[in-house]
Amino acid sequence: MYCCGFTAARSRPNELTVENIPIPLITNEPLKTFDGLIQRPSRNGSLVHATLIGRFFAGKLIKYPKKSAWGGYGHMGCCSLLAIQEIKSVDAQTRQDLDYGASADQPDISKVGCGYRDLMRIRPTTELLVAQRQADAGSSDWVFSDPQRVASTALARLANVPEKSVTLKQTRMAQGHIVYFWKASREADYMVVVSRPYWLSFYSHDPHHVAWVVVAAYRSSCDEKNSVTRLQ
Repeated sequence: MYCCGFTAARSRPNELTVENIPIPLITNEPLKTFDGLIQRPSRNGSLVHATLIGRFFAGKLIKYPKKSAWGGYGHMGCCSLLAIQEIKSVDAQTRQDLDYGASADQPDISKVGCGYRDLMRIRPTTELLVAQRQADAGSSDWVFSDPQRVASTALARLANVPEKSVTLKQTRMAQGHIVYFWKASREADYMVVVSRPYWLSFYSHDPHHVAWVVVAAYRSSCDEKNSVTRLQ
């Protein structure tokens, strides 16, 4: 809730109506389970797999100088809207080897030099699927058991340096999720996040054999190429 009178209330004072269409919400046990999972405290949110019924509102076609996109809902009208009416079923989050987080860690801009820039796409879904398929094909079995090697190999490629020069230090570990740091020089630091994403289990050859993959990588420095700058 960014502005404009919205609250974090756990119930609706009135039935939801969107574009003059009433959308009643069925309160059942799957809804309570689903709601409990998405509200679970986590620094990276929570990714939940469920079957639901709802209404999708594309919004309006907005024309920009270089492209057009559907929007009108959400933060500053950025998005389309899916309004949930009923949760039919929801998967339990009981596996201890998978990362159920919805997003990757980011550098702390209050501490990290002058700013940072992403070395990867924000949501590298295609790349992660390719990495899982290559692992399933047996080309690199170590990706199932050596997250630090996964991190150093990827960072060497992204930073265009020899892999032997990358010396990683683990700074955080959570379920299916590890963060590494590399002090490359006086001018630049690197942070790389590896994960066993829950959603990859639906695409792996064996759902219980999910590869370690790099979900985010950053370069922190004081040069002029940073996409995120620390506020003074």
